[in-house]
Amino acid sequence: MPKKPMPKIHVLTPKCIGCQLCVSTCPFGALDMAEGVAVSNPDKCTGCGLCLVPCPTDALELVGPRAEEITGKMMAKKLRAAGTAKSSTPTGGTPEAGSSTGPEVPAPLHGHVGVWVFTELQPDGKQAASVSWELLGKGRELANDLGVPLSALVLGEHVDAIAQQAIAYGADKVYVVDHPVLRIYRNGPYARAIVDLVRKEKPEILLMGATTLGRDLAGSVATVLETGLTADCTELKINRGERLLEASRPAYGGSIMATILCRDRRPQMATVRPRVFAAPAADLERTGQVVRVPFEMKEEEVGVRVLEFIREAQSTVHLQDAQVIVAGGRGLGGPKGFELLQELADVLGGVVGASRPCVDAGWISPDHQVGQTGKTVRPRLYIAAGISGAVQHLVGMQTSDCIVAINKDPDAPIMKIADYRIVGDLYEIIPALLAELKASRAAGAETVAV
Repeated sequence: MPKKPMPKIHVLTPKCIGCQLCVSTCPFGALDMAEGVAVSNPDKCTGCGLCLVPCPTDALELVGPRAEEITGKMMAKKLRAAGTAKSSTPTGGTPEAGSSTGPEVPAPLHGHVGVWVFTELQPDGKQAASVSWELLGKGRELANDLGVPLSALVLGEHVDAIAQQAIAYGADKVYVVDHPVLRIYRNGPYARAIVDLVRKEKPEILLMGATTLGRDLAGSVATVLETGLTADCTELKINRGERLLEASRPAYGGSIMATILCRDRRPQMATVRPRVFAAPAADLERTGQVVRVPFEMKEEEVGVRVLEFIREAQSTVHLQDAQVIVAGGRGLGGPKGFELLQELADVLGGVVGASRPCVDAGWISPDHQVGQTGKTVRPRLYIAAGISGAVQHLVGMQTSDCIVAINKDPDAPIMKIADYRIVGDLYEIIPALLAELKASRAAGAETVAV
């Protein structure tokens, strides 16, 4: 089934008082300020209606398909929030920018204030890893819920350009630790720089990517700071009533989702897998503060030397960056089925993925695995062929833009989250699909539009 059409947000300019609450609430950057009032960008608007909730003057409205339905849900949410909020704003007054509706947030624990995101760099030190921008997008939501600033932490050598990019992706402040010892990642100097800065500035939340580097670094930082760390999270949100980060991740083999709290220690730390959250659009007009942090450490103090980076000779599958993934499950019946999926992936310009049972059976190598114990992906198109949809697999791909499920069982779990559901034998459906795509290409289309 295709996705339902969504409405677009419209600003009732005469009612807008310029409080900017809608701008900070919208997770897609569809609202901005111009000449003291909010303006909307219909190209970015998804029609979710979240911006309706914090607006104190009802200056926003949804226009188009499903407008009444979504508006009704958001207004009910607004009423519930208003019923529990303890507002200090006088009637008719203007809330402070950055505030949000809901229960009053308690005072910070031990004086720790603010949300920080560690900006991981690529091995060349010249580009940021994509997970850094994804975390800044989520960090913006968390900071808005708490009414605190969002900061990025950039370590390396000659990283001024990265600092400016962090501001464009949502950071209000960027702490830059620029030193030759930090040119190449090594656990010791990186952990020391972060620990020293955290102890001085006292953020309440520190987020890192659940990458090889992030997992290594986060554990060291949390250990020295004697605070809690939730690894491989798939959801983060703020419990405003207790001023706590609710970090959720699959547990017990994916059979349940565990939400973990760090009540008594700060900062609250979490690592998040790449592609779990969407990266916001960069706003090159944003301005922010860059704070240069002094760091003293000599190369001879570091017990590790990086002699050489050796690229793996064998080609690997870059699932996390793929825009099209054709994945197979036990319904393929054996390893030969992946040859058919590879053919479809080649036509679509994508790569082949797999569920864990296929990897465990030896049908395909582990670097193709999608799911809780594999890769988390967020492609534009995800085709699931013969995959029933166990929760362990869904965790790794359910945020894909468009999901096409091919399965004999109309009641398979994968069908419940799919945008398009094809009930039938994949060995009949995929060859027919391939024939159609190849015919289109032969008719003159150089590439297949996805």
